[in-house]
Amino acid sequence: TTVSDADWQAVERTLPCLNHLTASEREALRVLARAFLDRKVFSGAQGFEPDNTVRLSVALQACLLVLKLGLHAYDGWEGIIVYPPGGFRIPQRRQDAAGVIHEYEQEALGQAWEGGPVLLTWADDLSQVVGSNVVIHEFAHKLDMLDGRVDGRPPLPAGIRPEAWRRSFSRAYADFCARADSGLPLFMDAYAAEDPGEFFAMCCEVFFCKPVPLRAQYPDVYALL
Repeated sequence: TTVSDADWQAVERTLPCLNHLTASEREALRVLARAFLDRKVFSGAQGFEPDNTVRLSVALQACLLVLKLGLHAYDGWEGIIVYPPGGFRIPQRRQDAAGVIHEYEQEALGQAWEGGPVLLTWADDLSQVVGSNVVIHEFAHKLDMLDGRVDGRPPLPAGIRPEAWRRSFSRAYADFCARADSGLPLFMDAYAAEDPGEFFAMCCEVFFCKPVPLRAQYPDVYALL
């Protein structure tokens, strides 16, 4: 994939999550994003056509998570489906405690399928979305799925002990859930209390987009990320 420097810069200016990168890191991210674009297939949904700006933006954000891990972390699947602004609806089927089956549709901005595509809603101006990033969120789920479980414990690189990860994230998750239940102020969306997998994905969002409160509230989690 050939992309001009002007095209890279135009898209990068819309992504505040890249502001902390050094010049060498930014260049390494571009190299990774070019390879990502060569390996993944973009499709539009509901009449939306992902143009070059959309493709570059998604590639840069997705590769930000694996800048130090490598693109192999996204092996085994290739589809990225982009919806127009406003989100989409996902059919849900759940059984309650009494055994009754409930079928309904849930609004969503993104979804990651194990072994399958990533579904994303396009945001027209990411510079106005502070502390939230659906691309980082869904690609964090992709990392979490690498071991076959969405439990907030992705395969860890050398140098991070699994027990340290489990201990730090379990404590932080329990604390966050307690704060959410008590109605205390939260520095990230309460949806992070849904389960450990969502907590991990939300922590990845704020790590790149709003890191200061994460570092203040859960320094061990911040250090691991």
